Amino acid sequence: MDERFAAAGILVGRIMLALYFLVPGIMKFVSWDMHVALMERHQMVLIPLLLATAGVSQIVAAICLIFDRYTSVVSSLLAMMVLLINVTLHDFWHFEGVEAAHEMQNFIKNLGIFAGLLVLAGHSHLKHLRANGLHSA
Repeated sequence: MDERFAAAGILVGRIMLALYFLVPGIMKFVSWDMHVALMERHQMVLIPLLLATAGVSQIVAAICLIFDRYTSVVSSLLAMMVLLINVTLHDFWHFEGVEAAHEMQNFIKNLGIFAGLLVLAGHSHLKHLRANGLHSA
């Protein structure tokens, strides 16, 4: 594969992942009441604190990804966040019918996002090692 094509793919993928977190991070504040209601429905605690923390974290992390700063660490942290969101908000095993199917679809989609974040974290870490002469090939 041409190196420029590979670099372009990583760039576009990184920015698309950033947007996946930037928009929902902003929407947590724009649609605060809707998000509070969702979290209440899942019987979460400390909702205002968790919601604000998630929103700020998503916005800051997205900006880091857009500008390729701390990409390995940020991608790893976002991957953990996705797993936490999956088990707390997309708990399809607690639902039935269409709602269960919808939550399962979101759960599986998030596993794909999780995988993409792990790939980005690994790629970024290897890029850093190579740039510092700590890894060959």
